[in-house]
Amino acid sequence: MPTHLKLIAGTAKKARLNAREPRPAIARPEPPPELSDDAKAEWDRVVEELFRLGIVTNLDRGILAAYCQAHGRWIQAERTLAKMAKMDDSTGALMIKTQGGNTIQNPIVGIANKAMADMARYAAELGLTPSSRGRVQARPPEGEDPGSKYGI
Repeated sequence: MPTHLKLIAGTAKKARLNAREPRPAIARPEPPPELSDDAKAEWDRVVEELFRLGIVTNLDRGILAAYCQAHGRWIQAERTLAKMAKMDDSTGALMIKTQGGNTIQNPIVGIANKAMADMARYAAELGLTPSSRGRVQARPPEGEDPGSKYGI
């Protein structure tokens, strides 16, 4: 268990703490150029708040990019479904007919659902969901480190 979780849980004992646990510096990572426009907008929305809370470092760039790209893909799929739904009064574009005449779920629904599931998984890693925030330990301001009494 990471040191910050032991401190939160009240189970921290000097003998069981990792004095060499990596503590990367808090930073505002730059977005990768490969992000879609929607993903970049989400990056800009969340990175400043994560930095302010003290829970993002340059090492988090990949997982943050994955979250933002999944968000962007979800937005794109939902926009596509909304456009298609305007032309489909019966199913709202949730279903389509194949060339063989069979009715199936619109593949865009699957894309939207997969992107949403990916987004939720990455969001939990970053502490962006209500339940995951309780598991995230932000770096306290200088001079308020609860690990200091344990010599770490």
